[in-house]
Amino acid sequence: MSSDGLWSIGELAERAGVTVKTVRFYSDRGLLPEAGRSSGGHRRYGPEALDRLRLIRSLRALDLPVPEVERVLERDEALEEVVSGQLREVSSQLAALRWREASLRLVQDCAAGERAERLRLVGAVAMPPDTAALARFWRRTLPVRLPARTVSAVLDSVVPRPPREPSPAQVLAFARLHELVTDPRLDRPEFRPAPPLPDGEYRPTVLYEGLAEAYALAASSTAVSAEALDCFAAAYAKALGSRDTPAFRRRLLGLLARNDGPVIRRYWKLATGLFAPDEPVLGALHHHLSVALYAQVEARAV
Repeated sequence: MSSDGLWSIGELAERAGVTVKTVRFYSDRGLLPEAGRSSGGHRRYGPEALDRLRLIRSLRALDLPVPEVERVLERDEALEEVVSGQLREVSSQLAALRWREASLRLVQDCAAGERAERLRLVGAVAMPPDTAALARFWRRTLPVRLPARTVSAVLDSVVPRPPREPSPAQVLAFARLHELVTDPRLDRPEFRPAPPLPDGEYRPTVLYEGLAEAYALAASSTAVSAEALDCFAAAYAKALGSRDTPAFRRRLLGLLARNDGPVIRRYWKLATGLFAPDEPVLGALHHHLSVALYAQVEARAV
């Protein structure tokens, strides 16, 4: 330290435990305050530069990019915002690593004859995967007349969120689900999922709102209650402008069988294991209600 209490760039670097090149880099970016210049024009630094350099090192140790460090140094309140952003990025990176690990185990643990197919499946999905393709599938399946709020509620219920810590089996299920909903054959009429009721013959908003209530009732108990079954049948009756009678319920069985096509059955078979354990699976609830309706109709016919 010179007689004026200031340090040269080399002395500052030594005190901070960094290289002269590092000090010069941050100085050139304006991040280190200079206390003055020597008679020869060399930079001189005071204790505040050492404090600032230590703060920069701490922020960089958290892997904050230099532009983000600059934001924090310019504005103290930016620290919380920058850290929150970095936490989101780290969380996304961890999720990607977990999916990558599970994907590698999926390929490692299968029979040699299955590896080519599994590599093809997992290679078609991002890590971590997004659900855009699944949402597009349902948007094409849902009636065009549904209000946006109803569409949003349906998508929240039928599109599983990718598990943050997937098992190899879940990676395989999601990859196969992605393959199913992106199959170009779905554009052909014979492969396109059928609407829940004949198009143009019902009020879709009434149907989907009524079904949401029926599913909620069915999810609240282990067995299908009479209340849930009545709500289920009434949703279809109201949507069609009909009365919920025994004759209507028998007709409804035919409508439900028409809607339960192979694509939707395959979707729910693959998607079920991707929902959280405490999350209701609408495909399973719909199946239980349909089975209960069939049993009721057949019992009345005896």
